[in-house]
Amino acid sequence: MSAYESNSRHLREVLIFCFIMKKYAVEAHRMLSNTYGEATISERTCQEWFQRFKNAGFDVEVQHGGGREKVFEDAELEALLDQDSDVERRLFACGQLLARQRRKGFLHGIVTGDGKWVRYDNPKRRKSWGYPGHASSSSAKPNIHGSKVLLSIGWDQLGVVYYELLKPTETITGDRYRTQLMRLSRALKDKRPQYNERHDKVILQHDNARPHVAKVVKTYLDTLKWEVLPHPPYSPDLAPSDYQLFRSMAHGLADQHFRSYEEVKNWIDSWIASKDDQFFQRGICKLPERWEKVVASDGQYFEA
Repeated sequence: MSAYESNSRHLREVLIFCFIMKKYAVEAHRMLSNTYGEATISERTCQEWFQRFKNAGFDVEVQHGGGREKVFEDAELEALLDQDSDVERRLFACGQLLARQRRKGFLHGIVTGDGKWVRYDNPKRRKSWGYPGHASSSSAKPNIHGSKVLLSIGWDQLGVVYYELLKPTETITGDRYRTQLMRLSRALKDKRPQYNERHDKVILQHDNARPHVAKVVKTYLDTLKWEVLPHPPYSPDLAPSDYQLFRSMAHGLADQHFRSYEEVKNWIDSWIASKDDQFFQRGICKLPERWEKVVASDGQYFEA
């Protein structure tokens, strides 16, 4: 029997099947690549055809123009496709993480962290009113030209493992973040011996900031043999440091005025000491309900 060779029309018809089965474009691309080979069709093409199915029905004929095949030419629609791609990645990642947590809980292994600018001058937040039927919001007008320092912090369900307060002239680079991970690793061995005792792999949850995905960082994480938890793009609502740690810290900082780096550091030490274990545990344990919320809303974004 001769081997079957796919053609473009057949692949587009398979995409219709995937679309009707309520698969996502990233899943459809994976299925086609596994079946027909990686070079058969790109993820971008899958996304374009899925968008076409949504907007224009199931005609699989390609519109020709100027000797070149192109499904979409409208710049606004291209931007929409990019947005949909992020939503699909977000939805797929949350679905996978939620299913994994339900099979076997892994929250106890998560170590998370991020960076936050701490300003010397922190004016009290002021109430502002929205439209009838909408909740009021509060806003602050920080002095964007005032002194500030960058806090980098790593923590888990039991509390803060390691933090570093950079000097006013310092910021995070890939090399600096790698150094911080080295220090975090040493702090874990010292403060969390149970990871080694249970033979648990550290599961690092951090976002996709440029220093976090630098080559030197990825190489070092490979040597640590830590697992890096998938984190969808533009998703502070799925980052415990954003929705738990830094949100609470922002409330504490309201109306604080510091005169020096040492005053900022002393305040951070006191703030960390004021938080009990339940505060940190709640931050990590909220993740599954947030993943579930994303899945239930087809990938929508929420306030952190």
